[in-house]
Amino acid sequence: MRFIRSLLLFIYFVVFTVPYATACIVAFPFLSANRRYWMAVGWCRTTLFVARWLTGIRYRIEGMENLPDGAAVVLAKHQSAWETIALPALMPRPMCYVFKRELLYVPFFGWTLGMLKMVHINRKEGKLAFNSVTRQGKLRMAEGAWIIMFPEGTRTQVGKQGKYKTGGARLAVETGAQVIPVAHNAGHVWPRNSFIKYPGIVTVSIGKPIDTAGLSPDEVNTRVEKWIETEMRRIDPDAYRATENASANTARI
Repeated sequence: MRFIRSLLLFIYFVVFTVPYATACIVAFPFLSANRRYWMAVGWCRTTLFVARWLTGIRYRIEGMENLPDGAAVVLAKHQSAWETIALPALMPRPMCYVFKRELLYVPFFGWTLGMLKMVHINRKEGKLAFNSVTRQGKLRMAEGAWIIMFPEGTRTQVGKQGKYKTGGARLAVETGAQVIPVAHNAGHVWPRNSFIKYPGIVTVSIGKPIDTAGLSPDEVNTRVEKWIETEMRRIDPDAYRATENASANTARI
């Protein structure tokens, strides 16, 4: 049954995404940047709805009252594709992803992305690439958007912790923005590299904003990592307990 439900979700992506992206490409030239964004987010909201009814994936949000009014960089745990779809649909402000420029050339998805005000990075520029990210980030935040990044970079397994990179913290420090840490356990229902999706409730926990004034990127990054990983062990204790027990057993061998 899970395979069939997951297959139906896959068919939804194939059947719905291309015409929706085509509609966006046709409509975007006639819409303001803000209307373009929320039209694109309509796909995210529809996907959350479809995923709920097809596969039983639901969610609950804790800490919405912690969201600030001003400029912010959202730094979130990264376990699956679920959060990349869900966070734009759940947050009250436009979210700008930082992504590699090559994605702009992906048919339909990349074309639509290119018509939105996101932050793209050209890795061929080396050290100068981050200067471009900072410049674009300041512009997007001045327009009322929040920047979103995943400090672990790649998706981590449930119960595991990746290395937290300082790029997001550095961006926040250089732009004077607050940091919003976000923890969640979406990897249980939408595992990385897995075709099968599982029913369950995703807990999304939003922490109190971290003021970056007077702090170095390393200090901000350390605070973000400490809060997220502590919170992960609160909302998903069994997964981390299992990982720690497995590590302890390995060490004894």
